[in-house]
Amino acid sequence: MSGRTHARACPERTCLGCRERAAKGDLLRIVEIEGECVPDPRGTLPGRGAYVHPTLVCLDPAVRRRAFNRAYRARGPFDTTALRQYVERAEQPLQ
Repeated sequence: MSGRTHARACPERTCLGCRERAAKGDLLRIVEIEGECVPDPRGTLPGRGAYVHPTLVCLDPAVRRRAFNRAYRARGPFDTTALRQYVERAEQPLQ
């Protein structure tokens, strides 16, 4: 037997903030569009994507360490205000 399994493997990505590997579905994809980091929750926007857990605990260290510059292989700084607002809304408990 070749050692292959018939079960589909769940793709994993590394969070830029905490640097832990997680399932792709558990992370938020972020795309750079004209110097701005834009959240891509559906994962359909074109371009190179970077992944972060959708929490401020992971977003803040990624921004502070300039991890987006390395992930996009481009010079920054990138505007992260829209991304921060999206994550803050996602963290709020449902009422």
